[in-house]
Amino acid sequence: MRRRAKADSNQPEIVAALRKRGATVQHTHQIPGALDLIVGYRGVDVRVEIKDSSKPPSARKLTPSELEVFDTWRGRHPEIVTSVDDAMDLLDYLYIKDAR
Repeated sequence: MRRRAKADSNQPEIVAALRKRGATVQHTHQIPGALDLIVGYRGVDVRVEIKDSSKPPSARKLTPSELEVFDTWRGRHPEIVTSVDDAMDLLDYLYIKDAR
């Protein structure tokens, strides 16, 4: 039986910052084969995997199932976010790209 997926310790802070900025956020970390979040912002959806930047690099590696999602997903490429700053940079990128 699959062990229940745990959210990274920085996930609540990142989700709060995304929502404060106006993004919608759906938690998906407990769905087998899914990444941590689906984030919607200004008409663009992106799948997000959260990694905790306070952990050593070896503990931030993508799991085999996460790697499979990154390698095989045919929609918009998923993103990795490690901090609130990363999350804000992602929203800025989505806004700039969408504005073109």
